[in-house]
Amino acid sequence: MIDDDLRWMRLALDEADAAAQAGDVPVGAVVVGADGRLLGVGRNRREIDGDPTAHAEVVALRIAARALGTWRLEGASLFVTLEPCPMCAGALVNARVARVVWGCDDPKAGAVRSLFALGSDPRLNHRFTFTAGVLADEAAARLRAFFAALRAAGEK
Repeated sequence: MIDDDLRWMRLALDEADAAAQAGDVPVGAVVVGADGRLLGVGRNRREIDGDPTAHAEVVALRIAARALGTWRLEGASLFVTLEPCPMCAGALVNARVARVVWGCDDPKAGAVRSLFALGSDPRLNHRFTFTAGVLADEAAARLRAFFAALRAAGEK
């Protein structure tokens, strides 16, 4: 792992914490430009916004696109605490993101390598590289704690 990967993933983890505090699943994302400049941050906002598309990755991509004034995020990297789902992996392909870095795998919905390989599918018009497992234990611990608290609240 390179220091920059750790730095950006820590920022994504901070966003995940903010999502959990607001009652959303703790997933955070950060978009970094090819020049190393922060372009956008996002956290899950599905509950807050009542929007099924308000995943951390989509929120961060929207902010990054506004910052650049274009939907093409060529050369950019996205750091996210959980492996992207099919919707988010598709958005990353469509945004022309160059690299995706995530914390923990998602065996139930992961669409970069766990269930699907959208980012490397040669049938699509764009592909991205990826690095998995950056601060995976920290990302997984946040998810476990969040869902344990939900289960405990439901038992009362």
